[in-house]
Amino acid sequence: MLAARAHELESPRYPEFMTRTNITIGLFGFGVVGQGLHAVLERTPGLNARIGRIAVKDRNKARSLPAELFTFDKQDLLDDPSLDVIVELIDNADDAYLIVKQALLNGKAVVTANKKMLAEHLPELIELQRATGTPLLYEAAACASLPVIRNLEEYYDTDLLDSVEGIINGSTNYILTAMSRDGQPYADALAQAQKLGFAESNPALDVEGLDARNKLVLLLAHAFGLVAGPEELLAVGIDRISPLATAYAREQGLAIKLVAEARRLPEGGIAAAVLPTLVAPGHELAHVHDEFN
Repeated sequence: MLAARAHELESPRYPEFMTRTNITIGLFGFGVVGQGLHAVLERTPGLNARIGRIAVKDRNKARSLPAELFTFDKQDLLDDPSLDVIVELIDNADDAYLIVKQALLNGKAVVTANKKMLAEHLPELIELQRATGTPLLYEAAACASLPVIRNLEEYYDTDLLDSVEGIINGSTNYILTAMSRDGQPYADALAQAQKLGFAESNPALDVEGLDARNKLVLLLAHAFGLVAGPEELLAVGIDRISPLATAYAREQGLAIKLVAEARRLPEGGIAAAVLPTLVAPGHELAHVHDEFN
């Protein structure tokens, strides 16, 4: 594994998110996740949060909410003093970075799950968060609905942890499960994952291990207090796994999993990588199947 040449910074801690009775949200993006957030807030009034404005790109798309709730200008949200929190849910990492940076500079709390954007700009965003005293939360960027970051922050000391490992990309886990358990060729397993919505039409980020690498950057910061760039970590995807390797693993009673791991080295420093790994039946990760992390 490649030792991460990381900048040693204090691990970013969870701040108090909000002390106000009611929270007004500015939402960037209104796709599946954005609509889901709106639905949750509508049916859960006890959360005392509402969406005040939504920024979108497509002017021609039909939407179920009143037109006056939407805008096509990001500044309408970023400069609106009535919005307490910016929730960023767009695909483009470069655009997301500009939104998150400006929101923090404007003193608005930010929630994002854009792991590519975070991994590429984490040192700057951590420093910006500290300088402005503004919350930047990204739990869902590390492992979807699993509260990994919160657990690392609240229950583990960065000096006491020796290693962290896990399956942190559901798309590749689904493909590997189909290949090993069901004997499907890689191309067929990938096509099935795309059909079910587990993999994108361009699956490179997933199958080349890049999505998992971005998530591992975040886990490094919270597990060890180290902030590294994604280019400093080794990532090998599943697109190079041959049918022969899959058959061998099955004959030996082993499972192939795409494992993200970070481990302290005896001589100091941290080794971190994303690699296809042969996992024995007794290992905890051997029992994680299909699209689950």
